[in-house]
Amino acid sequence: METFTQSKPLVSNPLYQEQRAESLCRLDINTIDAPIIEIIRDFAELPYCFTLQSCYGHFLYNDRNDPRNTEPLTSLDESHTVEYRIAYIALCIQNSESGVELLQDLREFTRIDPEYVQFGCGEWFWERQVNSYALQIEPERYKTKDKAIVSPQEALHIEKVRNQFFDELKRMVQERVNDMERIEKQL
Repeated sequence: METFTQSKPLVSNPLYQEQRAESLCRLDINTIDAPIIEIIRDFAELPYCFTLQSCYGHFLYNDRNDPRNTEPLTSLDESHTVEYRIAYIALCIQNSESGVELLQDLREFTRIDPEYVQFGCGEWFWERQVNSYALQIEPERYKTKDKAIVSPQEALHIEKVRNQFFDELKRMVQERVNDMERIEKQL
């Protein structure tokens, strides 16, 4: 993400509900990378956030040059390099108690591998939508880029980190949806 910066504090956003409704109306699940569709759907259930953009992360190498390739890495030749296109999720978060809790939980994802998982803001997103944050899976040395050229060995590591990241994100957001549904049933 070429404009990736440090995380900013949440600010007041009186237009949040309108912006969320508009974003959800524009959300086209058919444009989401298949491995993360469920995550995006679950985020849409949470009233204190909405997704802005996402990408599962794509590896281009040898004859696998489809920019939307989501197949696991195979047949890596050590003599070639791999083009990795960044995996990320960008969200707008409501300045509320639940939003603050979500923000704290998202920051914790960097523990998966601090050299490959970053949490912060994308200036481009923030300029268009305050309270927007991004989690990205990218080698630290390329954290301000949308893609990186890496060795096959590093590509395998990135794939492992990316898969763990999205597995944990899926569990976290599903737990939040389940908690919200339990609370609604009690009311």
